Amino acid sequence: MLALSHDGRRGYTSNVEPGSVSVLDMQARKTLAIIPISPSAQRISISNDDRWVFTADQTKPRLAVIDTTANQLSSWIPLDAAGYGSAPTPDGRWLLIALPDLNKVAVIDLQTMQVARSVAVGSAPQEVLVRPDGKVAYVSCIGSDQVAEIDLASWKVTRLIATGKGTDGLAWAAAH
Repeated sequence: MLALSHDGRRGYTSNVEPGSVSVLDMQARKTLAIIPISPSAQRISISNDDRWVFTADQTKPRLAVIDTTANQLSSWIPLDAAGYGSAPTPDGRWLLIALPDLNKVAVIDLQTMQVARSVAVGSAPQEVLVRPDGKVAYVSCIGSDQVAEIDLASWKVTRLIATGKGTDGLAWAAAH
């Protein structure tokens, strides 16, 4: 539940209960602000330009948009169901967010801050990870024990990868 600014100077945590976001100065190791969101919030992501932080309200179907300059809640993006994990595309154009109750991923246009489309994936999607080249997104689906691979040019699922029980968090690992 941590998102870091791209320069590593700021950290943002989604505090599930009490439903807030903490803004952290990573160098000074101190809390700069605590932003109330809702009674319960879940997962967190940051835009590629570090301007916005996103966390999903778990009590209403909406996504909180936090202005990182002011360190305050800026607006809400209505969703068709409660959201969960989210990730922006490398070009900064889209934010993908898992909608576990609908077995879909909503695609938010970051220019209009509105849902532009949705993509059906496996059961109970949790986390979204966009490949660095921006061509593919991966979505963990805990209910179907799979990772869905979405082609971001066609917005179609191209593959369902069997994973085993408890498919949730996703991350990149680099070989050295």
